[in-house]
Order: sequence, then C-alpha cells, then structure tokens
Amino acid sequence: MNNLNKATMSRLNKKFNQLTIEAQTAFIPFIMAGFPNFNYSKNLLYKLPSLGADIIEIGMPFTDPMADGKIIQDAGHKALDAGFKMENLYQMIEDFRKNDQDTPIILMGYYNPIHKLGSENFVKKIKALGVDGLIIVDLPPEEDDELCIYCLNQNLHFIRLLTPTSDNNRLKTLLTNSSGFLYYVSVAGVTGTKVPVKQIVASEVERIKGCSKLPVCVGFGIKTPEDAKAISLVADGVVVGSAIIETIQRGASELEVSDFISSLSKSVHSN
Repeated sequence: MNNLNKATMSRLNKKFNQLTIEAQTAFIPFIMAGFPNFNYSKNLLYKLPSLGADIIEIGMPFTDPMADGKIIQDAGHKALDAGFKMENLYQMIEDFRKNDQDTPIILMGYYNPIHKLGSENFVKKIKALGVDGLIIVDLPPEEDDELCIYCLNQNLHFIRLLTPTSDNNRLKTLLTNSSGFLYYVSVAGVTGTKVPVKQIVASEVERIKGCSKLPVCVGFGIKTPEDAKAISLVADGVVVGSAIIETIQRGASELEVSDFISSLSKSVHSN
C-alpha cells in the first residue's frame, strides 16, 4: 500500500500479523454503543475478547444512518432515545483500555457528529483513549481533508468501505490514504440484507488483493456461524453486526447473546 502512514506497527497491524502467523482469520463483532442501554453495551464490550473477538467494531449512534439497515438503524435510535452521548462512548473505551491493551477498537459511523465536535479535536481525543481506526461511511476520498488527514497525522487508521460496484479505477482512488484493513461490503445495499455468495466474495477479495497488500475484511449480510465460516475461508477478517444486534433486539438473554457471539468466533477460527 502506498500510504500506510506512520502506523506501521500499530495495534491493528500487530493483530493481523499475529493472525497471519497463526493462519487464522480475524473475527470482528460489531456492537452499537449505548444499545440497548449504556450499561449493557459497556458490559458486552468488556466481554467480547473472551468470546473470541480479535478486533472490535463499535457503532456511533446517529439520527440519519443512511447506510444501515433497519436493525442497526433501530439500535442507534434506541441508544439516542436512551440519552446516549459521545461522552458515554469515551468512557466505555477508557474503561476497556484499563484492562485490555491488545484488542484493536474501530469506530464506525457518520461524519456529521464528528464535524460538530471538530474533526481534529475528535481524532486527538479518540486516539488518546486507545481507538485504533475509523470507518466513516459518508466521507469519500475526495473529502479526505475533512477528517482523513487528521487521522493520518495522529497515526489513526482510516478504513475504507469497498463495494461490489467499486471498479478498478475507483478502487485505486479508495486505496489512497487507506490503512489498517479494507472493509469489503459483500452485498450491495445496506447492512443486514441479503446473504453474500462465497464464490463472488472470493473473486472480489482476490481482485482487491491484486491492488493492495492491506488485509481485506468482509461484512454485511453475514447472519449465521455457517455464513461466517464460509467467508472466513476467503477473507482476512469477518465482520458480523446486524445478526448480533438482532439477537439482542429480540430479547435474548445475555448468556444467549454471548453464546451466539462465541459460536460465530469458533466458526471463523475453525480453519
């Protein structure tokens, strides 16, 4: 990659190096900060490494999450309705880092709340707390000056979403200033819809790897341990979000949620 920035030996790079040595695929669960309430999401965050999470993706609630399906939209709205503030997210991460210095944390969300806080101040804040990367779904490379450049200056990974409609010319643009890993959206549309087809995903991952040395992680539409297993055979990482959120939404007990996450992890790691 032509722009790996200064974060060459970051926590995220070390994690992927370790997994490569172990011939393992990264399991990346997604949770929504503040959903279904602050204490629940905080406690679940603390448990994720013991349930097999290699990297953790935390959603930042937003009022107009256009790239998310109904499941994750509802989770974000419920968190906001319950009074979630960014300070709650900061507290979650700060407390997590008191006991875990090894598991990378990625924040995923939209630019508007960050813009309101001030891009440079936000990046410095989350970097100091121990965040390892950002996925901002509504900021294309053409707007890197808005946020990405501040991430590069703070050695914070800026992770791009790639889609089935990203042709090779667009792919080259998306790779500019990308680091950490590339997030391939395995089905066109919004989160939690459709089911990725392994053969198509495999060919797309191969195409992307022909343009970049960064790990390629796959998400969107992975609903079951069987789905996770299939994708783990062709990708460097498997992201599961909507299926976890839906399990919480339907009133599953904390033990049932933990068991489901653990089953996903075991499937990903059973190579």
